[in-house]
Amino acid sequence: MYNSDSIKNRFFISGANGMLGQRAVNFYSQKGNIELLTCSLEEKSIRELPQNIEYISCDITNREKIKSFIYDFCPDYILNLAAYTNVDLSEVDREKTWKANVKAVEYMAEAARTIDAHIIHISTDYIFDGKNGPYNEDDIPNPLGYYGRTKLASENVLKISGVLSTILRTNVLYGVAINHNSDFVNWVIKTLKNNQQIRIVTDQINNPTFTDDMVQAISKVIEFRKTGVYNIGGHEFISRYEFTQIISDFFNLDKSLINPIKTEELNQKARRPLKSGLITLKAESELGYKPHTIPEALSIIKKELNL
Repeated sequence: MYNSDSIKNRFFISGANGMLGQRAVNFYSQKGNIELLTCSLEEKSIRELPQNIEYISCDITNREKIKSFIYDFCPDYILNLAAYTNVDLSEVDREKTWKANVKAVEYMAEAARTIDAHIIHISTDYIFDGKNGPYNEDDIPNPLGYYGRTKLASENVLKISGVLSTILRTNVLYGVAINHNSDFVNWVIKTLKNNQQIRIVTDQINNPTFTDDMVQAISKVIEFRKTGVYNIGGHEFISRYEFTQIISDFFNLDKSLINPIKTEELNQKARRPLKSGLITLKAESELGYKPHTIPEALSIIKKELNL
């Protein structure tokens, strides 16, 4: 296991520049008995990394290159934290989405099978239709849009690949991130601080996931050598509008700028699951998973980003 004092385990982390990737790299770079190889599509890391952390630019959809990097490094664990996550653009740019979310996972699985590596892969509640949530790990998927279809396909790739793998499903990921624009919490804070009106849906229910809690779950999976599917999320099942209200209250922002709307009013290209969210009882009982409350997570964000 990675916490052994006598063995140095190797971790290959894709999507290292992403919101979750940044926190995973932070966490594992502080472990003295781990060798890290990190990668993202960008030419260089978007932040300064410790000297003992190697970063490479890599297109995970390039079969030969991604397999070559994995073979050369020969990791014990592959943390696939990269994905094409723009839900609406996925409906238009289907080839790019399929390559990033499905084919790349196939290539990693091919390499992992050869070197006997364990893949930890991130999935989503968008594999469900949002009619009868929240969902447990055994509920039957029925994705509404192309993004959800590709993420479900990536799960199936791993399930039939024969490699050691763990799938961690999540929803509404938020946390501390540098030079990253897709985080909901930071978007709300910046917009309200600029006294701009925002429209937030009242009919999408989730249990938002703090990035540090996802890193904790990854760590526990490795510690206990767990495979299979686990749901990871927060304890609070709330609407996106309620989440925005909590953020506004915590940072003393003007709630009058927050306008409640229904999802259909946004006229988005992709349909969203509405009554969703993920039940985390399995992760809590088998992994000892203990998520932060939203106020606890916001306190960490406030402190680290000096908000």
